[in-house]
Amino acid sequence: MRGGVYNILKARFLVNEDATKNWRFILYIVFLAILMIANSHRYDQKIFKIADLTNEVKELRSEFVDKRSELMKLRMESTVSEKMERIGIVPSQVPPQKIKVKKTEEKSFFQKIWQ
Repeated sequence: MRGGVYNILKARFLVNEDATKNWRFILYIVFLAILMIANSHRYDQKIFKIADLTNEVKELRSEFVDKRSELMKLRMESTVSEKMERIGIVPSQVPPQKIKVKKTEEKSFFQKIWQ
């Protein structure tokens, strides 16, 4: 037991005759560790980007709601009439009347001939 632990501490398994098999396994483990670390970093970056985009969407949605309510206020008749009174345009006292335009009937070719 003491000799086995001592050999591991001295790293004799890396310099023996069949050390190439051990080196391949160690390089394989190192490659997998690097791959896992890189994968976790990419995952974290995507999570941060998703959180940033979610916050941006919330901000844009609240800005949209604010602008929409402001637009509704500006479109109200009282606001429009108030702004027009400042420049001298007042609402009409006479209500508007609907104008109907009658379309003249076009006569067919035969009706034009017989007249």
